Amino acid sequence: MSDTTLLGPWVRRFLLEHLVAERNLARNTQRSYRDALVLLIPFVGAKQHQSVDRVSVVNVSADLVRLFLTDLEESRKCSIATRNQRLAAIHALARFVGEHSPEHIAWCGQIRSIPFKKTSKAIIPYLDKAEMDALLGAPDRQTAQGRRDHALLLFLYNSGARAQEAAQVLINELDLSGYSVKIRGKGGKDRRCPLWPSTI
Repeated sequence: MSDTTLLGPWVRRFLLEHLVAERNLARNTQRSYRDALVLLIPFVGAKQHQSVDRVSVVNVSADLVRLFLTDLEESRKCSIATRNQRLAAIHALARFVGEHSPEHIAWCGQIRSIPFKKTSKAIIPYLDKAEMDALLGAPDRQTAQGRRDHALLLFLYNSGARAQEAAQVLINELDLSGYSVKIRGKGGKDRRCPLWPSTI
């Protein structure tokens, strides 16, 4: 089989060149796409009775992808959101192959025609003012640990930052005289957030 027929070289280019150099996707997105393919390729190989290094592009048929997605939900107990994430990675790989290999355009169309499943939007819970005040009042501010916990809770409440975003804040990103902080969000997006005097 030629390099354009085998899936392996395409996966290598997709993960190491396309996602990193061409698309500059966030590290977590790159890992998510890689993890989807780590599950898909052995699944296809087992169904086709082939070793993973001999799986060809066309072995990954639309029917097998649908079977794989069903297996994710039933055997691995994945949520619909996770199933859709895995499918997004497969769609992206198919688009990449189709763009660089005209003989695979029909295959690309078949894979990309597999629809995402509808999922219900989760209701995002929130704390009302009295509940938030009770939470902020819980740490014992007479102790060093209590003051730290209170400051962290107040910072999260004030900034709306995710826990991971708060953990990544560096001291030089706090502008105490300007009452603001620079927060690095998902996908490497930075934002400047104003801080209350009580947070400062």
